[in-house]
Amino acid sequence: MSHHYSGPNFGFPHSDARLDLTDIYAFPKPGDTGKSILIMNVHPSSSVVPVAPTTREPFSPAGLYELKIDTDGDAVADIAFRMRVSSSVGATQRVTLTRTAGPPAAGADDAGEIILEDAWVSMGREAIVSTKGDHRFFAGWRSDPFFFDALGALDGLRFTGHDFFHDKDVCSFVIELPNLALGAGPVRLWARTMDGGIGRYVQVERGGRPQQAVFLPGDQQGDYMASQPADDARFIATFAHSLEHAGGYAAEEALRVAKTLLPDLLSYDPMQPASFPQNGRGLTDDAADQFIAILTNGRITSDNVGPHTDLLSEFPYLGPPHGE
Repeated sequence: MSHHYSGPNFGFPHSDARLDLTDIYAFPKPGDTGKSILIMNVHPSSSVVPVAPTTREPFSPAGLYELKIDTDGDAVADIAFRMRVSSSVGATQRVTLTRTAGPPAAGADDAGEIILEDAWVSMGREAIVSTKGDHRFFAGWRSDPFFFDALGALDGLRFTGHDFFHDKDVCSFVIELPNLALGAGPVRLWARTMDGGIGRYVQVERGGRPQQAVFLPGDQQGDYMASQPADDARFIATFAHSLEHAGGYAAEEALRVAKTLLPDLLSYDPMQPASFPQNGRGLTDDAADQFIAILTNGRITSDNVGPHTDLLSEFPYLGPPHGE
């Protein structure tokens, strides 16, 4: 579980698996240092507790899916990529991708310059890829690239090396874009899902770094998911308390570590290789091991699970779904 199932005790946001944020990735396009790949994964094909399949419709027509970019270090979005999906017609959906820059990028609406309109959503194993100018785009079901012994984590961090996600799927947005579309220089990223079912968009989940939104906010998890990275200082004490409990940290050290995890953003320099947590996040980076080592204060450093072997060497990079 990175964000999968929003933590085993919380259920899906607004009881809708399609709005569940699982992971984001950012890495330079292989073989082309002038472009980057951004991936936002949502809607896991299975819940964790209990283990049960979710719905086959990939995305919520009432939802708004966003990748937010902070270009100046203030934890406020300066650029936003927004994905809005049509209502299903038969077994199909279509998605429109927009880009918004400047103050409107921090807003809670679906405004923006259209990059791609009515792109097909992939329902089966074949990846339907849309191209417009120097952008490529994919939306639909894929093999979940996240690897982790989720059931071992629930069993008091007693890991057996079983990868819960090896046969699971996820719904993905994959964007190939020129680095200039991210602004100039290093950036910080996060994603959020919004529910517009009440006539306006309400944020239901957000995150940049994997797993911490599941394990560390404690009884403030709902407030954490609904808040903005610029306000994350309010959660430092809560994170520190969780670290003291889980890892046996002394109070002062727990505060220091908590401050390194907030605001909840993924740092990314397009001109450098991806390597989580230093720069971006590649599909084979073992983010779970990185986090478990922090959570346990180095007592546990691995869940003994490795990257998936069904990744592709070309766009959209994620393997075909298992469910078809």
